[in-house]
Amino acid sequence: MSSRHRTTVTVSGAVVGALLLSACGIAGAGQASLHDQLPEAVRKAGTIRVGASFTAAPVVFRTPDGRPDGLDPDLAAALEKVLGVRFDFQDVGPFANVLPGLLGGKYDIAMSGVTDTREREQGVDKEGKQVNEGLDFVDYFMAGIGIVVREGNPGTITRIDDLCGHTVAVKKGTTHDDLAGRQVKACEHGSKPLKVIQTNSDNDAVEAVKSGQADAYVTDFPKAAYSAQTVGGGKVLDIGGNQLQPRPYGIAVRKSDRDLRDVLVKAMNQLVMDGTYDQILAKRALTAGAIQNSVVNGAI
Repeated sequence: MSSRHRTTVTVSGAVVGALLLSACGIAGAGQASLHDQLPEAVRKAGTIRVGASFTAAPVVFRTPDGRPDGLDPDLAAALEKVLGVRFDFQDVGPFANVLPGLLGGKYDIAMSGVTDTREREQGVDKEGKQVNEGLDFVDYFMAGIGIVVREGNPGTITRIDDLCGHTVAVKKGTTHDDLAGRQVKACEHGSKPLKVIQTNSDNDAVEAVKSGQADAYVTDFPKAAYSAQTVGGGKVLDIGGNQLQPRPYGIAVRKSDRDLRDVLVKAMNQLVMDGTYDQILAKRALTAGAIQNSVVNGAI
């Protein structure tokens, strides 16, 4: 991966530098303890490599000048302060590359608005077949399903069942891609076929709805709301219905990296307890998805 796709999230060079130089000293007993609990390889490197797909505003995306932005980079910057190591975001391209790259050892964790599911925890596909060793998740946010439609919702789509007889866009490799695949079979029974368009990014899916190529785009509710509020000044797209089936986002970690996983859940809970977590969610207008505490593998 070229250097232009590797970006370190920092709040302030001076602040982070001081933390890295004295993570076992001036940061305080609690922070020093968490730093000391990190795996030796991470402590020596001073870096946690993060795989992400920058295609999912407001959760993770790039600013016009190329910097990582969104909920996940904000949380990573706060975790840097707690742990005394840098979080180095690596752009993996389409979302479908995120979890395979983590399983393949290309980075240490994944933070990319990844939904924690039983299938991902157990490493099975949608038919229940074992396809990999599975992953662990440090859950930090609740996000349901949102349906993006054109302004006025001309297809009157407010539920998943309403997609039958329409064309829906989904981002490839997501839980919504799986959901749409299951819904295709359900729609066939009702003799109202559902056509699915797979895209590599939220922008491509939004464009499909704007152009009329798709009647709806199914995604996480925070992303759906962001699209409805920002595209065309909020006058082009709507949300079809309410948030559906909330499930947790999690920082994905390989099952072999339990020490790293356990430190991350402690660090996330420190952000919850000291109020930093609430401040970050408020900044992003995402307080509706707040959790009371971080847990490991809390898939619903």
